[in-house]
Amino acid sequence: MLTLDPAPHPAHDPLALDCDLAIIGGGIVGATLAAALRGSGLRICLFEANSLNGLKQRQRAYAVSLLSSQIFTGIGIWNKIAPQIAPFRRIQLSDADYGRTVGFGPEDVGLPALGYVAEHQILTAELQAFLATSPQVQWRWEAQVTQVEPGTDYTVVHYHQGEEAKQVKTRLVVGADGARSPIRQQAQIHTKGWKYWQSCVTFTIRHQNPSNDTAYERFWYDGPMGVLPLPGNRCQVVWTAPHAEAQALQALAPDEFLARFAERTQHSFTGLEVISDRFLFPVQLMQSDRYSQPRLALIGDAAHCCHPVGGQGLNLGIRDAAALAEVLTTAHRNGEDLGSPAVLKRYERWRKPENWVILAFTDFLDRFFSNRIAPIVALRRLGLWGLHLIYPAKILALRLMTGFLGRRPQLAKLGE
Repeated sequence: MLTLDPAPHPAHDPLALDCDLAIIGGGIVGATLAAALRGSGLRICLFEANSLNGLKQRQRAYAVSLLSSQIFTGIGIWNKIAPQIAPFRRIQLSDADYGRTVGFGPEDVGLPALGYVAEHQILTAELQAFLATSPQVQWRWEAQVTQVEPGTDYTVVHYHQGEEAKQVKTRLVVGADGARSPIRQQAQIHTKGWKYWQSCVTFTIRHQNPSNDTAYERFWYDGPMGVLPLPGNRCQVVWTAPHAEAQALQALAPDEFLARFAERTQHSFTGLEVISDRFLFPVQLMQSDRYSQPRLALIGDAAHCCHPVGGQGLNLGIRDAAALAEVLTTAHRNGEDLGSPAVLKRYERWRKPENWVILAFTDFLDRFFSNRIAPIVALRRLGLWGLHLIYPAKILALRLMTGFLGRRPQLAKLGE
């Protein structure tokens, strides 16, 4: 069991430290932080409970925003990622059986694409390959963190690899260990939020449409559906529905499920087939009361979770990683203590308000569109009409979706 009981330590001796920061969680967000710190001069230990190959096996795909692509470019790995993933050049929003849709195109941002869709194994593999060439990053695979002892000048991370008990002394611990973060819980950092009445069914389809460059957000009375293009005329689908209905969808016979999907998408795809398992996960909104305390910072799902509408979740974590890397690099350059409250509060003041905006935006979208209340139905359809006609409103919505609303990390500026 993970504990965070303070323990007395001898006077700080920099030479006795095993690393400058320990990242707990080697998924995409944790690995992005380590990659963003390459060249900073900081020594990093990256702890991951899975094996090297096990971490890559997750069957999932993510929307990658334009800002996230610029962050990966600034890190130096986008040229390896881009040929393996799918760009989308258009976004189409629609509301149930309402005939009018709102479309966004590359002309609205002056760039060739509005975003990308990347499979988990591709992002993970390229981050791992990049970090394998970084001598200052040490992986701890199949490492179970059992205890964290924060002291005045450094923290001791206790962990097991197999039957062997080990420890690492570090200046800062970063929790990147997911929505149920043991690091956050044992640090007694509370959260606010709620579980939605909905779950998501995720799966991959293949179709025979002549083009595959549009991302669809199809709102419906019981929940939105995102359809994101993948290479090879495939699409990743995230179908949100009330819990019981989502469970029933997962259990349907393949032919019946495909028929339901075709009906929901108004038969927009030809030659349809489902080519993956159907996975089910509940939806929640969560924001941590704080993102830091002395010698500890939280990033990604360990700090916050949002509704999947709009595909913002992973992108928030990537921005957290880039922001924290910038704060830590500057502090290290100035000779500051990385784990001090003064340093870590800079990261929290940067990211927490920006994440609140996205959490509120996704919550509003889901509640506003996932109901049959007649006045609200009329209002939202008027809103779609206004979004179509009022160009500044359309651009504001697009800036939210692409990640360009808010403070941009230095890495993103390098990646322009």
